[in-house]
Amino acid sequence: MQKSLIAPAFCLSLLALAGCARQGDVLPTGILAAYSACPPTAIPAPAGDITLFSPENSRDASAIDVVATMTNVRGSCVESGAQLVTRANFDVVALRSDNRGARQVVLPYFATVVQGNGNVVSKRTGRVVINFADGSYRGQAASNATSLVNRSAATLPDNIRSMITRVRRPGDPNAALDPLADPTVRAAVEQARYELLIGFELTPEQLRYNATR
Repeated sequence: MQKSLIAPAFCLSLLALAGCARQGDVLPTGILAAYSACPPTAIPAPAGDITLFSPENSRDASAIDVVATMTNVRGSCVESGAQLVTRANFDVVALRSDNRGARQVVLPYFATVVQGNGNVVSKRTGRVVINFADGSYRGQAASNATSLVNRSAATLPDNIRSMITRVRRPGDPNAALDPLADPTVRAAVEQARYELLIGFELTPEQLRYNATR
């Protein structure tokens, strides 16, 4: 496995406002989404599967050699001092067209942290090894990726948090407005939102095949 991913993420929590609210107050519950301090993990389409051909330049169905799918992605987060450590585990299941003989197939994958605005913060690549037993069409392997998050970078500015979580009083003309409609709030939230994306490292031709098949 390659080096750990190091990128900031953020945590936006609902404040316990109900205790000090008065009858008729509009609370932010239902307006504000709760986020994890650790970036959520996901497989971006169409990078969740890879198809190998033999010969390589053929795209005929009869030339399909191996088809592998990334699945069962699950993340766990551990607080370690000033850092949040996220470990994402995943499985790769592969099928081959010819089950004769033992065989090993090495498949490249990537683990990328992406900011909410689409900015790629960091990217690492790795390899997962699939072993096929003689007589078996199916092979499977497990792998993982790790992200280290600086807790200090996971905190929104106090003024932004206040704008999102403040209680709306009756008669307030902005009581029913989503605070995320404010460009300043939305920009701050997007800047603090991160996601860990894991998928196969595909060639341009493989990407086109996945997108058009």
